[in-house]
Amino acid sequence: QLQLVQSGGGSVQAGGSLRLSCTAPMYTYDTYCLGWFRQAPGKEREGVAVIDSDDSSSYADFVKGRFTISQDNAKTTLYLQMSDLKPEDTAMYYCAAVVDDWDSCAEYSMDYWGNGTLVTISS
Repeated sequence: QLQLVQSGGGSVQAGGSLRLSCTAPMYTYDTYCLGWFRQAPGKEREGVAVIDSDDSSSYADFVKGRFTISQDNAKTTLYLQMSDLKPEDTAMYYCAAVVDDWDSCAEYSMDYWGNGTLVTISS
């Protein structure tokens, strides 16, 4: 059973930066996809960024150029570096993973989820 443990987040003013971390010991898997998702109050959860075991990444249009998804070299931790934050980035952020036989990095494919971390951006 893969356990994802999140840390980071918090409150900053618009224009500021935050980094989210997710302990994700992926070195035991041949193939996988990791992602960050978020859910704002009153809204559905949406995808933010994903990265796979080939280090291929993709981003939602609303974070391109501002957020960066990455893993450490040991493949034990997933990060989301967030810059130029906007009030509309306020949400609960979740990391997620799908391993081994997978065909999509979409939310519906994710089998494992972190506990969530709140990000609040003030104007």
